Amino acid sequence: MSDPRGGASTTLVLVRHGVTTHTSGRRFSGGLGGDNPPLSDEGRDQVGHTAAWLGELGDRLDAVIASPVRRTRETADLIAARLGLEVTEEPAFAEMEFGSWDGKSFAEVAAADQAGMDAWFSDLTAAPHGGESFHDVHRRVLLGLGRVLDAHAGGTLVVASHVTPIKTLVGHAVGAPLESLFAFELAPASVSVVAFHPDSSVQAGYRASLRMFNALPPGRRTLLDTGRW
Repeated sequence: MSDPRGGASTTLVLVRHGVTTHTSGRRFSGGLGGDNPPLSDEGRDQVGHTAAWLGELGDRLDAVIASPVRRTRETADLIAARLGLEVTEEPAFAEMEFGSWDGKSFAEVAAADQAGMDAWFSDLTAAPHGGESFHDVHRRVLLGLGRVLDAHAGGTLVVASHVTPIKTLVGHAVGAPLESLFAFELAPASVSVVAFHPDSSVQAGYRASLRMFNALPPGRRTLLDTGRW
């Protein structure tokens, strides 16, 4: 991978979007193919705390990148306004498309399509009708990662994204199997940090490391505190 900044690592500060009505209602909420709800007032408040926290990094942050989905674009806009940066979009970092499940609760999908849900949890190539599989998302997220690393080599970037793409990037960084996505928990508006270090001796052209996972600004309650699992 080309590295115009002389081998400096590229750091992604991954921010999950704040809550929407779908998040609070435990409903499947995918990318642009679904209901595409905005942040709720609670979600905007969550992101505001995260934006203020990231603002402490000042000019150490070089760019803000967003999934084009409404809730992530709103998250990115709030953060970028605090940092004084523009937002660019990377479609590959959008949430998994849930097809016919989008907007439905887990209970509603289980009642209507238990076999499909069982397959989705046991086979990473299985997809909801009209949606994507975990393998599909993994492939497009890593293609997007390559574009971002090429375009922003050596930079420190805020990336506003979703549960599945963020877990995909974290799992990729630590060399975990794709099945590990089921073992990760991500709070709304949480921050995870991965760094990519140029290394021409490996096939990917870089080595990755995880520097932070599922962190919340001081004063924000965790899932353990609230009991909202």
